[in-house]
Amino acid sequence: MLFNSIEFLLFFPVVVIVLFLLPKRIQWLWLLVSSYYFYMSWNPKYALLIFSSTVITFTTSLLIVRSNSIRKRRLWVFLSFFSNLFILGFFKYSNFVMELLSDLGSGFGIQKGFPRLDILLPVGISFYTFQALSYTVDVFRNDIEPTKHFGKYALFVSFFPQLVAGPIERTTNLLPQFNKNLRFDYQRFRNGILLVSWGFFKKVVIADRIAVLVDHIYNNPVEDDGFGSLIAMLSFSVQIYCDFSAYTDIAIGIAKIMGFDLKKNFDNPYLAKSITEFWRRWHISLSTWFRDYLYIPLGGNKKGKPRMLINLFIVFLISGLWHGASSTFIIWGGIHGLLIIVEKIYHKSQLRLYEELRWSIEKFSFKLYRVLVTFTIVTIAWVFFRAETFSGAIELLSNLEHLKIQNFFDNKIYEYGLGKQEITTLLISVPFLFVAEFLNTKLNFKSWLYQQNLVFRWIVYLFIVFFLLIFGYYSNEQANFIYFQF
Repeated sequence: MLFNSIEFLLFFPVVVIVLFLLPKRIQWLWLLVSSYYFYMSWNPKYALLIFSSTVITFTTSLLIVRSNSIRKRRLWVFLSFFSNLFILGFFKYSNFVMELLSDLGSGFGIQKGFPRLDILLPVGISFYTFQALSYTVDVFRNDIEPTKHFGKYALFVSFFPQLVAGPIERTTNLLPQFNKNLRFDYQRFRNGILLVSWGFFKKVVIADRIAVLVDHIYNNPVEDDGFGSLIAMLSFSVQIYCDFSAYTDIAIGIAKIMGFDLKKNFDNPYLAKSITEFWRRWHISLSTWFRDYLYIPLGGNKKGKPRMLINLFIVFLISGLWHGASSTFIIWGGIHGLLIIVEKIYHKSQLRLYEELRWSIEKFSFKLYRVLVTFTIVTIAWVFFRAETFSGAIELLSNLEHLKIQNFFDNKIYEYGLGKQEITTLLISVPFLFVAEFLNTKLNFKSWLYQQNLVFRWIVYLFIVFFLLIFGYYSNEQANFIYFQF
């Protein structure tokens, strides 16, 4: 069930209305049933996987607390991680490993390869697995007391707004909220609806429309088409941000309507002035998860700079692998890891160079320069994220040397699947998006809107609805969110 589907538009109002009518003691149960129904709408049998992960982490966490030795506590943590990661690895990486073994065997003259397994990747498995494992670690570290209410913990793992694409929630933030008495709150409803609307603008007006350009060029590569390569690169940078942040906005918005507060997952990442800053702004819940549950356990920065750099590189390699069972994802993670390492090594040298050149790092022009450089590097790295193969990524990047200036003026843009009206919509909506999000960091649009009179506010609300209906890109097939595949 997609957020941008008729089924969800029918499902969610029913969930909310019944939720607010129920007494507090069974509201959690209604949300749990609703969450499992939401998840089972994709594939009912995979609900067994999320239930298994829930049972394993809930049980091992109780056993951790009851253990009277650190050895036993570590054993239960190991079993929790091993069993959950085994399930994740089997469904997500089995065929990838089979392909690697087949390639290795062929290198030694073994012609018979390993067969591919006929299995589907359970939607959201990477997200709910990490969320459940964070609970186990938090209990082991004595950061939280384990809950004895299995039902509410099961809801924590399966809460439908953020179940399939995040944000990856922490126990300390989300689990206690299931003890609240949930009642309709007009202010929360209003804030949530605006956030959901902004998410739909990013998804159906921009992401789904620009995806046509991206898919056309990546799926139908033309040799020496430098203009097409440039359009594909820029378009995918916009697409993946709009698509993924749209899901987050909608998830946070619908949770807010029901009375819950989810963590922020994006903070204008394309305004970052370095790769390090980019990862503080992009997919924040995943970045902080790796920091707290991988980077710090590896030693963090407490064992010297060389070890710190190695730890960072390991984290980014695993981050790439988390995104998908493909060498291109690992390469993408490795690129970001190397870039982070370079920044860590040469940061002080850069500052000294700026001082010698008398460049003021506080000037707008210099900040803009750094933003553009960072965006360019991130955009190049996205090529490996999007391309099906390493050779495909290299071919697309190589085509850039054939870029011709006249292609910007000879209507070549219309050769990639979108007509003049669609391109015009993108040329207006994309700059509007980034300008609006930048201005919203300086000026709170919602606060200003809420101060206006009732008639004006409703004119704005209705305008948003009609704008989405008129300018949304609606094809015959529902457009999945990109991060559903992870």
